[in-house]
Amino acid sequence: MGAKDEMNENGEIIDDYRIDYMVKHISAMHDAVLDGVELMGYTPWGCIDLVAASTGEMSKRYGMIYVDLDNEGKGTLNRSKKKSFNWYKEVIETNGQSVL
Repeated sequence: MGAKDEMNENGEIIDDYRIDYMVKHISAMHDAVLDGVELMGYTPWGCIDLVAASTGEMSKRYGMIYVDLDNEGKGTLNRSKKKSFNWYKEVIETNGQSVL
């Protein structure tokens, strides 16, 4: 899920929209397993913000780790965990039970 994530005045990226998106997908996977689908796992598109392959832009962000870089290639390249990072960490630790 790509979004225009922005850091707030406290240096946080509150990406509840990404968490909601993943909750819906993980819940649908759970329903599929209950229906008999064999599921190996779930892998998000990327864990870290990446440059869009088609446009080379950074304005739309895909990861759970923010990279300080803009569309012109300027920035510190510092990484910051988004809210979704710790949420997804808990999902992994509980094998998805924290979502259900």
